[in-house]
Amino acid sequence: MQSAKTEQKRKFVSVDPGKCIGCGICEYACTVEKGEGVWNPIRSRIRVVRMAPVFNFALSCRACSDAKCVKACPERAINQSESTGLLIIDDAKCKGCDWCVQACDHGGITIHADTGKAIACDLCQGEPKCVEACPEEALEIVESDEAADKLFNEALEKLPTQTEQLTTTVKNKDWKPLLAKAEKRSEKVTEKLQALNKKAMAQKQKQ
Repeated sequence: MQSAKTEQKRKFVSVDPGKCIGCGICEYACTVEKGEGVWNPIRSRIRVVRMAPVFNFALSCRACSDAKCVKACPERAINQSESTGLLIIDDAKCKGCDWCVQACDHGGITIHADTGKAIACDLCQGEPKCVEACPEEALEIVESDEAADKLFNEALEKLPTQTEQLTTTVKNKDWKPLLAKAEKRSEKVTEKLQALNKKAMAQKQKQ
């Protein structure tokens, strides 16, 4: 069976754009967890979209209950788990044609830069490392498109006010509050990077 109705057990990673700073730690965490051997955002199962200066967000597979990528694959290389709705990609069948990428409405599936095969988030066996690594706690596991869209809509509603505040701050050259926030964020990012680097080094030593 090519796809399964899995709405009751559906779970996927979503982002709060109001918290996301576009740091890319989630991409790094994903590539480390998947044993890619090097940090490369285009090898990640979660992708950051940077719409600087005040709106950034990350995209990953939503485990759609009637996934268009499954239907679009001409090689029948993509199936879904009946228990979770997560994508199961058969590398032996996948030709890297990109039809699944084009069919996806959410930017949740991509083609691996080296293997040429389709890749998508698998939730890391229920404990997604991108969620764990995010220094701003902008990522969370949700169970519906409505829950994910709510985070986006709330962030969009705040965008005009945040843009006005940023404009005023820059015009007034009131740098101290911005620098203080930036310093705290840098500390959080550094802490997460150090932990990920330690994990990546441990993986290399085992190879």
